[in-house]
Amino acid sequence: MSMFCYQCQEAAGGKGCTVRGVCGKTDTTANLQDLLIYLLKGISVYSTKAKDLGVETPKVDTFVMESLFMTITNANFDNDAFVEQIKEALELRDEIKAKAETAGAEFADLYEGATWSGTEDEFSAKAEEVGVLQTDNEDVRSLRELITYGVKGLAAYTEHAYNLGYENQEIYDFMQKVLAAVTDDSLTADDLVALTLETGKFGVEGMAQLDKANTETYGNPEITEVNIGTRSNPAILISGHDLKDMEQLLEQTEGTGVDVYTHSEMLPANYYPAFKKYDHFVGNYGNSWWKQKEEFESFNGPILFTTNCIVPPKGNASYKDKIFTTGSAGLDGATHIEADENGKKDFSEIIELAKKCDAPQEIENGKIVGGFAHNQVLALADKVVDAVKSGAIKQFFVMAGCDGRMNSRDYYTEFAKELPEDTVILTAGCAKYRYNKLDLGDIGGIPRVLDAGQCNDSYSLAVIAMKLQEVFELDDINELPISYNIAWYEQKAVIVLLALLYLGVKNIHLGPTLPAFLSENVANVLVDKFGIGGISEVEEDIEMFMQG
Repeated sequence: MSMFCYQCQEAAGGKGCTVRGVCGKTDTTANLQDLLIYLLKGISVYSTKAKDLGVETPKVDTFVMESLFMTITNANFDNDAFVEQIKEALELRDEIKAKAETAGAEFADLYEGATWSGTEDEFSAKAEEVGVLQTDNEDVRSLRELITYGVKGLAAYTEHAYNLGYENQEIYDFMQKVLAAVTDDSLTADDLVALTLETGKFGVEGMAQLDKANTETYGNPEITEVNIGTRSNPAILISGHDLKDMEQLLEQTEGTGVDVYTHSEMLPANYYPAFKKYDHFVGNYGNSWWKQKEEFESFNGPILFTTNCIVPPKGNASYKDKIFTTGSAGLDGATHIEADENGKKDFSEIIELAKKCDAPQEIENGKIVGGFAHNQVLALADKVVDAVKSGAIKQFFVMAGCDGRMNSRDYYTEFAKELPEDTVILTAGCAKYRYNKLDLGDIGGIPRVLDAGQCNDSYSLAVIAMKLQEVFELDDINELPISYNIAWYEQKAVIVLLALLYLGVKNIHLGPTLPAFLSENVANVLVDKFGIGGISEVEEDIEMFMQG
C-alpha cells in the first residue's frame, strides 16, 4: 500500500483507500497528513505535562487546532502547506518540551512522535511508517481513530469560533489530552470507550461555543426564503462554513458591482440577519459540495473555499484558475489568502477577477426556505407542541449530516418522499440537499422540512429535543417522538454523533454505510450500548421507525 486512509464514508471498498483517496488526495498528501498527526500527538505529550505544571501554551493551542482541521476530508490538498506545517510542528514540539522541562517535567519511554526529528528530505519515508496501521490491535486502533476523528471535527468547530473571537481553554486542553492519550498503550478498551464519550461531551461544548459565537455576532437565524436563481451581474461563489470569511467578503464586495452567492454548506449564511443588509448578497447557487465540478463550470466566476469540502478539479476544468482558498483549506495551484495579524483578509484579487467574468448561468430558479435553528423553532414551540398533542405531528425525523457522491444516497431522497404526511424532518448539514427542494408541504403552517443550518448547527436539533423533553415532562430524551436517520461523510459528522451519544440519544441509524474504521467488536459495543444501526430499504426502515 502506498497509503492507508479510512476516515470518511467513501473509503474504497468500504475498507480504506490504499493507492489514492476517493476524495481526490494523492498518497503523498495522505502520508503527509499522517506525519502531521503523528507529530501533533508528540507535541501533546509535552504540552499536557506543561499545562499540568502551570505553563500557558497559546501557540500550541491554536497550532494543534488548525493542524487538525487541515487533515479533515476534502479540506486541504496542498502538499507544500503540509510540509511547512510539519516543519513548524517539529520546532514547536521542541519549544514546548523545553518549557515543560524548565517547569520541572521529566520524560521517559516517550511515544516516538515526541522524539523523531528529520529533514524535509526524510518526511516522505517517515510518513509511510506512521499512519493508522501502526496500531496492530484492530479494536484499539478502531477506538483510537474514532476518538481522533471526533477531535478533528471538534477542531473545525473550535476554529470557526476562534475566528470570531470566542475561545474555551478547556476545549484546547482536551484536544491535546486526547492526542496524548491515544499514544498510551496502557489504556484499556474500556478506558478508550470512556474517552470516546468524553469527546462527545466536549463536542457539545464546542458546538455550543460556536452557536454562541455565530448568533452573538450575526444574530439568530430567522425563517428565510432563499433565492436559488441568478442575476446578470458578475459574481463570486463562496463555499465552506466560516462566517467570518463570509462577512469580510460581503464588506469588500459592497459597491463593486460584484454579487455574492453561497454554495453547499455556506447556504445557511442566508439566514443570519447581519448579512441581509447587503443587496449584492443574492442567494444560493447549486447544490451539495460533490456537484461542484458541473456547477462551478456554469457559475463562470471565481470560487472562494473557506473550509472543506473541496473536490480537486479536472485538469481541463475552466474554473481551475479561479479557485481561491483561505484558512485551513488548500489546493495545489490555487491562490491562498492569508489573514493579517488582526484577522483581516484582502479579497481584492478575487474581486478584480470576478469583474472580468461573465455572470452566472442560471441552472434553476425559485426559492427554498430555511432558518429553523433553535431560537426560531423555540419561538414556534407552542405551535409545535399543540401539533404534537393534537396528533397533527406524529413524529420528527432528524435527518442531519452530510451528503456524498454514492448512488446509495438516493435513499435519503426516497425516504423523505415516502415519510407519512404527519411527520416533520429536522435537518442540518449538506444532507438536506437530498430533499430540501422537494415539495413536501407543511403541517398547520409548519414546514415539513425544518433546516437548522450547517452541520455544526446539529447542536440546534439537540437543543430543540431537550426543550421538547422539558415541555412534555419526560425523564428520558428517548421517549420523545423523534427518530434519528443520519447520513454521514466526514469527521465533523463523527463529533456530532459522539455529542448525541453523550447526551443520551439512542437508536441512531447511520448511513449509507457504517464507518470503515469501526472494527466488528467496536461496532458491537455501539450497537449494544447505544442501539446504533445502519439502514436497509426505505419502506422497511420507515415501518421500523414508525413502530419504534
